[in-house]
Amino acid sequence: MKELETKIETEFIKLDQLLKFSGLAFSGAEAKNMVLDGMVSVNGELCEMRGKKIRPGDKVMVDFEDETVEITVV
Repeated sequence: MKELETKIETEFIKLDQLLKFSGLAFSGAEAKNMVLDGMVSVNGELCEMRGKKIRPGDKVMVDFEDETVEITVV
């Protein structure tokens, strides 16, 4: 499993924006598809809401075919 730490300067960031900001999605459309395809979980629960507010302390996991990436938001 690959681990990333992403720092945000605001109170929260939307899930699809976090995926782009962290470099896991190249576009908003790709981020949207990752969420809708069931590849993303937030704090251990599957999340299908691309606009979910992600705050510091949250953990986002993205399951790719060959590896899982965990993003910790600080």
